[in-house]
Amino acid sequence: MSTPLRLAVIQGSTREGRLGPTVAHWLAGHAAERPDLTVDVVDLAETPLPTVFPHLGQAPADEADRALLRAVSPRLAAADAFVVVTPEYNHSYPASLKNAIDWHNKEWHAKPVGFVAYGGFSAGLRAVEHLRGVFAELHAVTIREAVGLQGVWGQFDQNGRAVDPAADAAAKAMLDQLTWWAEALREARAKKPYAA
Repeated sequence: MSTPLRLAVIQGSTREGRLGPTVAHWLAGHAAERPDLTVDVVDLAETPLPTVFPHLGQAPADEADRALLRAVSPRLAAADAFVVVTPEYNHSYPASLKNAIDWHNKEWHAKPVGFVAYGGFSAGLRAVEHLRGVFAELHAVTIREAVGLQGVWGQFDQNGRAVDPAADAAAKAMLDQLTWWAEALREARAKKPYAA
């Protein structure tokens, strides 16, 4: 068996009273059960990033900003694959998630990205459609299978388990597809560095 793939689960909501950590830990639990994955949950509320950017191509001048980036950037660089856990706000994804994406570039290159979205009627899938275009610009590969949780407030029990077996099945299908791409792209990056 090859070395397990490193999966970063990025929890994008920073809103008070958020359900994001429940959703992220549910997905991370599925991933942790797999022998082909190791999991790192990056919660953007626990690891906030600066919101003022330096001139293009330059590092932040402020040491505090550099310290905030050091808490996240190496974890994204080390990942072989990502799952973005996002709510849908106003038909799109939260600003905290866009900020984290924009602080990074090469960390995303030639790596697969899966999605777990949640919300009301739309199950967060409009946020996912917006994210696909952003990640394409960053040379990442978004996979087709995604998890959408409609009416998310009733989707988990008090222990953080999904109440609908279809959600667990969707998570497995997404992770199966994600790991296929992650393995293929890891081998490709090892064989020949990706040139953006």
